[in-house]
Amino acid sequence: MSLTVFDKIISDRGSKYAVSGGPATTRAEAGALLDDLKRSKRFAKATHNTWAGILSGEPVKEDDGESGAAQIILQMLERAGLTDHVVIVTRWYGGKHLGGDRFRHVVDAVRHYLAETGR
Repeated sequence: MSLTVFDKIISDRGSKYAVSGGPATTRAEAGALLDDLKRSKRFAKATHNTWAGILSGEPVKEDDGESGAAQIILQMLERAGLTDHVVIVTRWYGGKHLGGDRFRHVVDAVRHYLAETGR
């Protein structure tokens, strides 16, 4: 598995964000990427590891408690035409609610991933 990680890309009111991703064609492969990410204690202790992908033509997503965030990731991957690839947005909750800004940060994290990986 080839996992690409961009850590500490966004910080807002104590919350910190990272974005990761890699190739996957099945939910099991997506799970393996997530397991790989969580081998790092820092990512294992994150509040949310929200992810999505279009795997073998099927949309697959998991909010991991960050309600609505995976749908945003999925929509961005659909617009980018990126299939058989999983993108994971990680958030460490900083103690203050971000309201709608949390969705803006998810969008910015996915944009960062797509730009940095040339996708």
